[in-house]
Amino acid sequence: MKRLTLALILLFGFAARALAADATLVIGVTPFPHAELAKIARDVLAKDGYTLEIREFNDYVQPNLALASGALYANFFQHVPYLDNMNKEKKLDLAWVAKIHIEPLGLYSRKITALDALKKGDRLAVPNDPTNEARALRLLEKHALIALKPGELVTVRDITANPRGLEFVELEAAQLPRTLNDVSAAVINTNFAAEAGLIPSRDAIIIEEKDSPYANVLVVRKADADSPATAALVKAFRSAAVKAYIEKELIPRGIVPAF
Repeated sequence: MKRLTLALILLFGFAARALAADATLVIGVTPFPHAELAKIARDVLAKDGYTLEIREFNDYVQPNLALASGALYANFFQHVPYLDNMNKEKKLDLAWVAKIHIEPLGLYSRKITALDALKKGDRLAVPNDPTNEARALRLLEKHALIALKPGELVTVRDITANPRGLEFVELEAAQLPRTLNDVSAAVINTNFAAEAGLIPSRDAIIIEEKDSPYANVLVVRKADADSPATAALVKAFRSAAVKAYIEKELIPRGIVPAF
């Protein structure tokens, strides 16, 4: 009887520890605005019995690798085209489960205030990851600075017309704000622009329209896409509290809700 009691105590002890482990979800985010939104979602998620542990990254590659390896339960930093390319390129098995917000890509400068001020030979910096580079170049094409070949993942090598003779510098997205003293202008993701004190609605010379398909999404491993924990995570990130924060704090900075 004593052995049975001891066995039951051990069994319930292991079960309690497993439950506690399952109730903690680790999410990888980039700093702005993803970390802020995750903190709001964390408070909402706590009401459903989950603890959200937030880990910050400063690049666009490691959060997906960490998620695929199991070091994270979810991540929140990327848009769907970027995820699709990463899944293909790195042979990952990740899935997006909710669209949260849209961060318009913009052209910023410390040297000019209008496109007409660009001169022959001026240097423009663009992101060097496939989806954001294509996105940046399409923005420039829309404003008649260049023309490009058809296709999704175009690069500077796909420029077919460059009437102003602009030179292009391809750099990691996080580094782009630091180039503004060295180039005429740079196409920068909103999160990195904001970290550098730039406000899209005030500082961008040109910017993507609000109907951009590049919504930032919540991502998990495909095996976890339909789990109760993921459902709770989606509920928290698409809560009224998160939407209210986006509408009050982020819309003035050019970031809009996607739900």
